[in-house]
Amino acid sequence: MANAHHDPALSPPRLHALRFPALERDIDCADNETLFAAARRHGLRIVGACGGRGTCGSCMVRVQEGRVHREGKESEHSSHRKWLRACCVQPRSDLVVEVAPRSLAPVVRADVRTGGEDQALACEPLVAAQNLQLPPASLQDLLGDVDRVRRALAQQGQPRAVAVDWAAAAELPGLLRAHDWRVSLRSATHGGAPRIIGFARPEAPLLGLAVDLGTTNAAAFLLDLKTGRRLASLGLENPQVAWGADLISRINHAIKEPAAAEALRQAAANAINALAHDLARAVGAQAGDIADAVVCGNTAMQHLLAGWPVSQLGRAPFVPAMNEALDVPARELGLKLAAGANLHLVASVGGFVGGDHVTALLATEPLWARDGVSLVMDIGTNTEISLVRHDGREARIWSASCPSGPALEGGHIASGMRAAEGAIERVAITDGVLRLQVIGGGRPVGLCGSGVLDALAAFVRCGWVDARGRIVGRVPEVGSVDGVKAITLAEESADVPAVRFTQHDVRAVQLAKSAIRTGVKLLAAEAGLDETRIARFVIAGAFGAYIGVESCVAIGLLPDLPRERFTQVGNAAGLGVQQMLASRTRRERAARLATECRYVELSSRGDFQKTFLQHIGF
Repeated sequence: MANAHHDPALSPPRLHALRFPALERDIDCADNETLFAAARRHGLRIVGACGGRGTCGSCMVRVQEGRVHREGKESEHSSHRKWLRACCVQPRSDLVVEVAPRSLAPVVRADVRTGGEDQALACEPLVAAQNLQLPPASLQDLLGDVDRVRRALAQQGQPRAVAVDWAAAAELPGLLRAHDWRVSLRSATHGGAPRIIGFARPEAPLLGLAVDLGTTNAAAFLLDLKTGRRLASLGLENPQVAWGADLISRINHAIKEPAAAEALRQAAANAINALAHDLARAVGAQAGDIADAVVCGNTAMQHLLAGWPVSQLGRAPFVPAMNEALDVPARELGLKLAAGANLHLVASVGGFVGGDHVTALLATEPLWARDGVSLVMDIGTNTEISLVRHDGREARIWSASCPSGPALEGGHIASGMRAAEGAIERVAITDGVLRLQVIGGGRPVGLCGSGVLDALAAFVRCGWVDARGRIVGRVPEVGSVDGVKAITLAEESADVPAVRFTQHDVRAVQLAKSAIRTGVKLLAAEAGLDETRIARFVIAGAFGAYIGVESCVAIGLLPDLPRERFTQVGNAAGLGVQQMLASRTRRERAARLATECRYVELSSRGDFQKTFLQHIGF
């Protein structure tokens, strides 16, 4: 009998062992799987701004031992290249792999500044705590534990028929018997009559959690809801960056793979849980002491957290599932707070102008609620802008979003990285000599967002980049890498790739800055104004606090106007979401603000393309 023909395509993929000595991790990787995909599957945090599509070059690795197959972009380059894109390489044997320092994305927790640390928060919370001492159950008093609580409330003149969250009721028996029948009752008034949402050990703190869920980073703030005092703050990178640094990449993943949508939701929930746990522990409390939470984010971030469909956000007319605020039990979204804790998702304006911009407007209202024209902008991966025209009595607000992408924060930049040790944060050229300021003072390993803007501004000023955006300088720093013009800021060393600013990087920044400048100009036009009439530019956001206004003006991201018109206020969204957590009045004001903004879809204007092209150059 003849031997059956064996088709290699039908053979199961072979698994290879990948060792990452610096990360102290060993993982497996199939021979039809890229190193980046395997790393993401095993939870290794390697930067992948493009989501593993091979277009950004942020996932650089060096294979120290073993054989690989190159595909995509890497198949086009010299086989002698030391550093390779992890998303374009598949194993052909067991490997020992080194990850470039700028391509590592460790979970970094950092204190967060909002620019409002010295402001007193009005304290009018939607939750309250009350200590109760109950008589023990006995054969003569067989009343159930929850009913025992209701009887005690009635004896104090409070309503006996108050509703009790079922998960909170499940915690009550153990607490009562562990603490001699003393318990702290937590009640809330979200949208109606008081409701018991939890029980806690006697004298436990009454805490609230405010979260600014950004596309790139998440910032969280822990408040004492009895006083309104901030107790601690913490920030970390949004783990969703593993699916791409920009919103559209994540939306596409969620559309194409139903499992990816749930993974994205779970990643956001896990980040919030990690922040809640670490913040509570920092003040000697427990995440279960957090009785109320408010989360703001752009429209896509809030949809992904809520588990809502996002396909409609990925195509015109970019309509959200709903604009109004949402109150939902936090546990339904996988958050591990008090048993019946409420999660409030902030109302959005429209399109990609979400709750984070509403909270930024809330926090900066003292700056724009005055005579004249103001512009509030939060520069980032999804730049949101509002133009406010105030006549002394009332304000008219026009709002829009600009798809600026991650380039301004170091994403999709050949040597881009987050703002961490080794990142170049400031660049100047003096007498033809490059001057670099590096976070931590050590050797440079990449460029963070403020360094990207500074570098390009310096190149434009000294003529290394011309008005059309072409790298043209005739200096030793200018050369070509794989056929692409590039400016070298730091040479390659034994264990660190060279830091370069490529022609592709220039183009990425041009697209981003033109999108933002077009938004400013067209919003002014919507209000019947020229941008020179804008009296106050309020630049919000954690990234906006670090950028150089002079550099932004030099590359045309901001108009060349008197510098005293520009104010950088830090993470205004973070401050606004804290105000909403601490105060019912501020929460109600935020809901009104969202409806007072007139959303403008810039791409629908007939002059959008022309204006965009006008601002693409320098």
